[in-house]
Amino acid sequence: MYYGEIKNCDIANGEGVRVTLFVSGCTNRCKGCFQPETWDFCYGQPFTAETEDTLLTMLAPGYINGLTLLGGDPFEPENQRALAPFLRVVRAALPRKTVWAYTGFTYEALLADGSHPRCEVTDEMLSLVDVLVDGPFVEARRDISLRFRGSSNQRIIDMNETRRAGRIVLWNDNAPEFSGAGHETEE
Repeated sequence: MYYGEIKNCDIANGEGVRVTLFVSGCTNRCKGCFQPETWDFCYGQPFTAETEDTLLTMLAPGYINGLTLLGGDPFEPENQRALAPFLRVVRAALPRKTVWAYTGFTYEALLADGSHPRCEVTDEMLSLVDVLVDGPFVEARRDISLRFRGSSNQRIIDMNETRRAGRIVLWNDNAPEFSGAGHETEE
């Protein structure tokens, strides 16, 4: 896997102050995409063990709420295969940090057998994400007033509540219990 950029102290791509990883590679190629250079799977630099160490160091301070994955598309199968093991490490080392992921695929497509984005690690990858922003960017539905998404068709899914309820539950940024809650772990 390659990545185009890492942002430290990002406040635009998820709740709180975040570390953001922009992965490379996207087959959705949305018209009006703000980063079309990331469509190329070889754009940027290789994602290495050193990259993982850098991200873990950036994520460690208490003022960092968590990690955001976007790109490109973290849910391209090639990217999932590199990110799932890394997210396991993040969860073990920093269980109180939240993980947000952006994808141009819908949640339903990620679950559908035989669909392009689904692969052998999709279920694990989804299990390691707290908030999923799903759906392609649709230029005709672009709305700059929306928080944490670019077009009105995109959803912000609270994955922890979705897993509990067995149905899609949208993220509520006014819910006090979500702030800093992180992923459930046994401690």
